[in-house]
Amino acid sequence: MLITIPEFQRFQHVFTAHIRNPKVDARPNGIEARRMRIYNELVYNNIESALLICFPVLKKVLGRRLWARLLRAFIAKHRCYAPFFRQIPDEFIQFLQTEWSSTSDYPKFILELSHYEWTELALSISTGAPDWDRIDRAGDLFQKHPILNPVLESLHYSWPVHRIGPRIRVAPKETFLLVFRDSNDQIQFAEINAFTSRLLSLLKTTNYTGQAALETIIQESCHPVPEVVMQSGLAILHDLHARGVLLGVKCDYEKEAIKPPIVNQIG
Repeated sequence: MLITIPEFQRFQHVFTAHIRNPKVDARPNGIEARRMRIYNELVYNNIESALLICFPVLKKVLGRRLWARLLRAFIAKHRCYAPFFRQIPDEFIQFLQTEWSSTSDYPKFILELSHYEWTELALSISTGAPDWDRIDRAGDLFQKHPILNPVLESLHYSWPVHRIGPRIRVAPKETFLLVFRDSNDQIQFAEINAFTSRLLSLLKTTNYTGQAALETIIQESCHPVPEVVMQSGLAILHDLHARGVLLGVKCDYEKEAIKPPIVNQIG
């Protein structure tokens, strides 16, 4: 059965196709070029404004020409499903990771740099919050199971993305970074080492005590002096706690909810 598309829908398809890719798809018949240009610029500028909240460094590093080409490719090729402007950076990351093919004139670190910048926005708007009823803030980090800040990412890159800038070029280097939201709702960044990254990974995915996590690392590394690892690890646990990365330890009990008083009924 042949389905006839109404004329207004055909017009809409041509109209939006031109906005997405004005150099490839012609503008609709009967629309003045000057007026069509206004729509093109509105869409481009609005999407760019949403992205620059998240990716200011990326634009400066790429420069105007490469940035514009990348943004044009995003508008032309990607189909956004998120209905909110604040989610456009999420869609942009998906585009870079799954649809975009880099060329030799783009830096090799572009995917990692964009992910690093996006992480800050993702954590700043996260709705995650500690369950303080299940956390003993002054508990023993060594003997009990440490609880991680729920708004935290431990990142592993091939480039030192936190050092990249418009006039700063870097060589590839394995890099471990910690990004988290502190008690004042501020996003904090810290460069860490592979040891701390592995320790956080264990504490996040298991119910290990601090001691058990450090013993696992000792076994994995075959370190010749386990006592040194234990001492260093304990110091790191306390430092992470002081920074707000670790919030305390898992309670051995749950605080009882306050029960309403019993009221005698008469009658």
